[in-house]
Amino acid sequence: MDDDCCSTQLLDGDGTFNVEGLDRFVSTTKLSDCGLSYAVVAIMGPQSSGKSTLMNHLFHTNFREMDAFRGRGQTTKGIWMAKCVGIEPFTLGMDLEGTDGRERGEDDTTFEKQSALFALAVADIVIINMWCHDIGREQAANKPLLKTVFQVMMRLFSPRKTTLLFVIRDKTKIWDSVPKPQAHQDTPLSEFFNVEVTALSSFEEKEQQFKEQVAQLRERFFHSISPGGLAGDRRGVVPASAFAFSALQIWKIIKENKDLDLPAHKVMVATVRCEEIGNEKLRDLKSDEGWLELEEAVEAGPVSGFGKTVSSILERCLSEYDMEATYFEEGVRNAKREQLETKALDLVHPVYVTLLGHLRSKALEDFKSRLEQSLSRGDGFAASVRACTESSLVEFDKGFKDASIKQANWDASKVREKLHRDIDTHASSVCCAKLSEMTAKYENKLTEALSHPVESLFESGEKDTWVSIRKLLKRETDAAVAEYSTAVVGFELDEATVDAQVQNLRDFARNVVEKKAREDAGKVLIRMKDRFSTVFNHDNDSMPRVWTGKEDIRAITKDARSASLKLLSVMAAVRLDEKPDKIENVLVSSLMDGAITTQSSQNRGVGPTTDPLASSSWEEVPPKNTVITPVQCKSLWRQFKSETEYTVTQAISAQEAHKRNNNWLPPPWAIAAMLILGFNEFMLLLKNPLYLMVLFVGYLLSKALWVQLDVAGEFRHGPVAGLLSISSRFLPTIMNLLKRLAEEAQGQGQQQQQHQTPTAQKPYTVDSHSFKHESSSSNPTSTVISDSSVSSSNVSYSDSGMEYSSPSQMHRRSSKGEVEQS
Repeated sequence: MDDDCCSTQLLDGDGTFNVEGLDRFVSTTKLSDCGLSYAVVAIMGPQSSGKSTLMNHLFHTNFREMDAFRGRGQTTKGIWMAKCVGIEPFTLGMDLEGTDGRERGEDDTTFEKQSALFALAVADIVIINMWCHDIGREQAANKPLLKTVFQVMMRLFSPRKTTLLFVIRDKTKIWDSVPKPQAHQDTPLSEFFNVEVTALSSFEEKEQQFKEQVAQLRERFFHSISPGGLAGDRRGVVPASAFAFSALQIWKIIKENKDLDLPAHKVMVATVRCEEIGNEKLRDLKSDEGWLELEEAVEAGPVSGFGKTVSSILERCLSEYDMEATYFEEGVRNAKREQLETKALDLVHPVYVTLLGHLRSKALEDFKSRLEQSLSRGDGFAASVRACTESSLVEFDKGFKDASIKQANWDASKVREKLHRDIDTHASSVCCAKLSEMTAKYENKLTEALSHPVESLFESGEKDTWVSIRKLLKRETDAAVAEYSTAVVGFELDEATVDAQVQNLRDFARNVVEKKAREDAGKVLIRMKDRFSTVFNHDNDSMPRVWTGKEDIRAITKDARSASLKLLSVMAAVRLDEKPDKIENVLVSSLMDGAITTQSSQNRGVGPTTDPLASSSWEEVPPKNTVITPVQCKSLWRQFKSETEYTVTQAISAQEAHKRNNNWLPPPWAIAAMLILGFNEFMLLLKNPLYLMVLFVGYLLSKALWVQLDVAGEFRHGPVAGLLSISSRFLPTIMNLLKRLAEEAQGQGQQQQQHQTPTAQKPYTVDSHSFKHESSSSNPTSTVISDSSVSSSNVSYSDSGMEYSSPSQMHRRSSKGEVEQS
């Protein structure tokens, strides 16, 4: 069947016209857009004669069909309509309620006549569905029904030719026996109907043959409104947009025809009057002050004695009905009483449901408060939940019993089940919250117990670092697990759940260590340099080294790098599983001994060897435990060496500077040769002191020139550059010295006066033969000569300032006076 048929009930079993449904059908199927290009097909016949089945197979509709296993009975009530799928032009099918049904009985044939007349008045084609074995029978062949319908139709409606499609013969005898109005005494049947007869095989015995014949019959409905088509002459057809209004008016005319509506007078009076009494009592119930007050009270919360009060109100309402309707027909009276009771209970039921909701909410809140109090007292969680649940359910059952209504047999099991579910949900929520809180507590304890000690062990970087970490992890984890297992006993969790929680706690502790290892791996280069600096610049007693020239810098450097490499090997991988690895050996052989091995191999002509660090994973180490890959270790080591090379170079420079500073005397053999070969000259100087004075003065002048010209500094840039610089400055320096000597000679008188000044301004002198040497603390390789003064007597300084000279020029600074140098 196709869903596009839009099946809709046009008339219900009581004859009520479905105006809204018809309008919705017209709008959905777009019937109003068809103009006059549409046809209406209706089917009528005895009950359970296969009308709906024939329509569904013929027009692909989805009318409800009889269930053969449930026996014969009324399937279609009233009149249903649907769009005939796949038929052009637009064809509207009507399925009428079967005639001669036991549900309506033998006396109530009014609706059958009205619906049959309605179908003949509206439809272009009316299918009369008759069984072959019903031919010749009076009721089964619908002869009385057709007689009455034909008679009334000629009286109510102007002649309109409609096609009657019988599945069997024997149609003329029915027409001849119909009483006709005077105007139509001689009117033949052909003026009103086009009669067509066809036959179909049994659907149940010859289903395939039935479907083939139905398919052939379906072809006749295509283009049924064309000239010569199955729909007839189509006189009086209204536009499709007015079909709904036309059908409604036709039904009103049929309903108002008194000849067709003859119910028993007594039953009719009882029906109307009992309906009025029931409606009146229902209105009185809705406006009853006691009921309104009770309804308002229930909205606010639970009401004690609700069931007893409501039962009394309903009993009074039904008693008043019984008193007023006691003399009417019993069947109608009882039926209307049941309707009144049903409506009254429908009025009470929402309030009853609200009351149960309040009872459920109150029981749930009581459960929550009792559970919280029980847990605050330190009672076990599972035991507390059981006790509080039982108390809450008992309280709810008591409230439900109080709210029960005598006239209703309402079941509150669903509300009770929902209460139980809500209690279980809340208990589960609290359980999860408590367990999460407890788990977070022990996780924080593990984090505090592991983070700082593990970081400290990583900083030390000893060979047994991971052994110490494993012992620490096991100790702290076992302690936390023991405390946690004791704490969850009161929850009465199953063993699998407890094991899972404990395993999660162990995994968390392991993750703390792994996370700390990966965090500290980012600091490994800094720690390696710190370790190198500590080992390189301090001796075995942790005292700072002084580079005197006796130290073996190569060995010290190797030890410092070895210590740093050990730190790198510790941080290269996570070793919590006590599995051996060769990381340290690979790093030592590749980074410490690799250069020597490679060089010797090349010298011997050996072919290239495989680099064990040219990999992204360590041998025997799972990738998940790798923190620093071999390639990264090689890169870090290269960077480490480049950044520590300067420290080694500085140490070597300091040693060389120390050796130069301590080796200013010539070799002993040179001193002996000078004494032997220069003995005569030495004696000559002793005999003539004037020569000695001249040599002394020459020495002073030479020393002064040496200092002023900074000969040592100039020759650092090379001999040629040094000679050029000294030659260009030699003569100005001589002139400057002579000028200063002259100024010193003139200022001797002033110096004597300065010796008589107060102590605060008294100058001090430094012998001209004294020299001060100091080494920069920040640079052990440099040796700085702070000052050298050459004069015939001394050098003077005052508190107000000082005078100093550079290799290129003289500078003078003074705040209060002058600095004089002699």
